[in-house]
Amino acid sequence: MQNRTWPLFYRKTEKYPGLRGVRISHMSQHTTKEGDRPAAVAGRFYPIGEKPLREEVTRLFREAKAPLHPGQSPRALVVPHAGYVFSGRVAASGFNQIPAGHPYRKVFILASSHQMHFPGASAWCDGDYETPLGKVPVDRETCRLLTRESFLVNPGGKAHLGEHSLEVQLPFLQEKLAPGFLLVPLILGTSNPQECLQLADILRPYFTSENLFVASSDLSHYPCYEDAVATDHATTEAILANDPAYLLKQLSESRKKGLPGLATALCGWTSVVTLLHLTSPASLRAEWIDYANSGDEPRYGDHDRVVGYSAVAFFSNEERAFTLTSEDKQALLAIARSSVTSMVLHGKRNPAESRETDVSTSTTSSLEKPAGAFVSIYIEGKLRGCIGSFDTGDPLADVVDRSAASAVHDGRFKPLQPEELSAMNLEISVLTPPRKIHSPEEILPGIHGIYIKKGCSSGTFLPQVATHYGWDREELLGRCSRDKAGLGWEGWKHAELFVYEAIVFSDKASESPQNP
Repeated sequence: MQNRTWPLFYRKTEKYPGLRGVRISHMSQHTTKEGDRPAAVAGRFYPIGEKPLREEVTRLFREAKAPLHPGQSPRALVVPHAGYVFSGRVAASGFNQIPAGHPYRKVFILASSHQMHFPGASAWCDGDYETPLGKVPVDRETCRLLTRESFLVNPGGKAHLGEHSLEVQLPFLQEKLAPGFLLVPLILGTSNPQECLQLADILRPYFTSENLFVASSDLSHYPCYEDAVATDHATTEAILANDPAYLLKQLSESRKKGLPGLATALCGWTSVVTLLHLTSPASLRAEWIDYANSGDEPRYGDHDRVVGYSAVAFFSNEERAFTLTSEDKQALLAIARSSVTSMVLHGKRNPAESRETDVSTSTTSSLEKPAGAFVSIYIEGKLRGCIGSFDTGDPLADVVDRSAASAVHDGRFKPLQPEELSAMNLEISVLTPPRKIHSPEEILPGIHGIYIKKGCSSGTFLPQVATHYGWDREELLGRCSRDKAGLGWEGWKHAELFVYEAIVFSDKASESPQNP
């Protein structure tokens, strides 16, 4: 370990060498007369005083990652809680996914205790939280209600006094959110996965779009730089899989490796597991935002013993939802049938103005919205063409018209003949935008279509393919990688993976696409 000159508010201790500035024996053990919880780690984990703290948070937001989906508000976040000089930018990247001034009603922060163990969680019920930027109003009514509803949530305040993992998140919220939000601060003392599930069940009624949930946790503690990067990547992928059981399994596997210096792969695992018990049933999509570790700090970090930090945001798929009425579907099928007929009989597509009659049956503007789509042609139940594209920015009606015309000349099949048109059945799959995933565990066969891309090579299978053939995740990936992308059975392991969903409908009962 190299000798470092630590800034005053990030001083290291011998007892807790990796918790930058944590001195548990010197932490405040009292509250103010009003019952407020005073700032305990100002001057150590972040600057003391309103002006320097505000300047520091402003700088961190300026250097943070930009919002992945401007205007879309996350339902939940996983953010780190070390000293700002080490993890502040990553935390700011997470909070930067929130639209400025977004009016969340309540913010639930789940923070695992670094000081004591006790069953369940502790809620601060008798006052507000304080930082140098001012008071953060606590939703005392909700906190007291939680303590009355279950023995797993106790009103004891000792767990909050001096605990840094919750406090360090507050200045980011104070700067980012509209005034008036209420805080529900929960310190978790449990180390029992079953209690994490029970806590999630207690919190589930509050897990709505009007509230934000934040899980506070750093990643690996004290391995060397290279081991930290590998371990943190695996842990982050497990979080992105949005499956609490899979995360626990990954943490167990990391522990079994016996990496030198590794004390934990996820110090706030109980908070993150509790959060995943909420986000997983809600089918939220988890997206990676940012990563760093303490070794990346050029002034004070070293590469011998590092702590990792990652930010993950959870978004609702409802905000991306694309719905079609029965009239919309009939209009799209009419467009596709007209396009196929024109190509077969006349060798060209119909002019755009000829589609007005077909579109007039639609009662919504969905056909003019940009979307991706595939059109599949069946003759007597056998696939004779399947062509489409992801969202190119063109109106859905145009995409269906173009895809239907192209499917007539799908090079895998012999050209359609005029006498076959009477036996033709069309199936249309309207696609949601593909999203990149970081772990194959995120793929749900039968629900997700997959898209594999490496360089100029790519391939896709629509969601219904796995259902039709009864493929599991491994076979779906292998066949798409080998047969569609040309990368070999295991080529997907070194490629980018994307998933999407589809609204599938046809003008007759049909077989699922055999090889879209």
